[in-house]
Amino acid sequence: MILQVLSSIIPIVFLIVLGFILHEKKFLTKGLDRNLTFLVMNVALPASVFLSVVNNLTVKTLEELAKPLAIGLLAFAANYSISYVLMRLVRVPRGRRGVFLNTIVNANTIFIGMPLNQALFGTEAVSYFLVYYVLNTLSTWTIGSVLIARDSRTEQASGGKMNLKQILSPPILGLLAAIPVLLLGIHLPKPITGSLSYLGTLVTPLSLLYIGIVLSEAGLKSVRFDKDTIVALLGKFVLSPCLMAAALLLAGSFGIALPSLLKNTMIVQAAVPALTVLPILAGDADGDVEYATNVVVTSTILFVIVIPIVMTFLK
Repeated sequence: MILQVLSSIIPIVFLIVLGFILHEKKFLTKGLDRNLTFLVMNVALPASVFLSVVNNLTVKTLEELAKPLAIGLLAFAANYSISYVLMRLVRVPRGRRGVFLNTIVNANTIFIGMPLNQALFGTEAVSYFLVYYVLNTLSTWTIGSVLIARDSRTEQASGGKMNLKQILSPPILGLLAAIPVLLLGIHLPKPITGSLSYLGTLVTPLSLLYIGIVLSEAGLKSVRFDKDTIVALLGKFVLSPCLMAAALLLAGSFGIALPSLLKNTMIVQAAVPALTVLPILAGDADGDVEYATNVVVTSTILFVIVIPIVMTFLK
């Protein structure tokens, strides 16, 4: 099992280290991080979100999995609510709050969650994985991204008013553009999907190189277990899967029968590490990029220890 987890995590760590080394050797110059932020946020991410929805979802799939989606929605809502209370209790400062909430609630489903799920549960669990994928995608690019966009370190503690730019960010526009294509059953020409695919595949490598650059500029001492990081990690690896398990148990108590494979998939996905794009989102919003980098790196590394524990509890 540990080898299966490592096979998903090693490429991520490798690209972070590569970005770190290239910046240390001055092959990647200072200021490139801002260019990467613009490229990922405004070009690659919208293409990735659009294509992910169009390729992985169908109206029929959404109809067939309506009950699990509703149960998962309940778990996500509870997760946001409890995480917000935790954030206030711990007194997470501005610039970190959006990242803190996203770390606990949302997961890196595509680049860690999906290959891991296939390795653990096989192809039979693909449709169940899509349930979590839908919830995670909608959560990340509606509530999650807006929370980070409103969490600038330069604003007053009271925060500013919600503006249209924060709500209609490029990734959200990609999501909105995909919905009518999905509902109307439009088949896009191959040149269009091929071009979007090339752009979408840039998201993860560029985000990971960006994390390496940030680590280099901040120094390895920036990877630490401070109060905000520890609570976020406990929320990610303990609170999130426990809330998902509680929602599934609650559904069972009301007579809603669900396959064991679906339950296992949902709980494992809830414990998947933080999104690699969090530092990009934080940088675009003038948030605490070092903190975002820290939770991504630490959650990814600790996942090697966490997932065998989660699987043991499931058995």
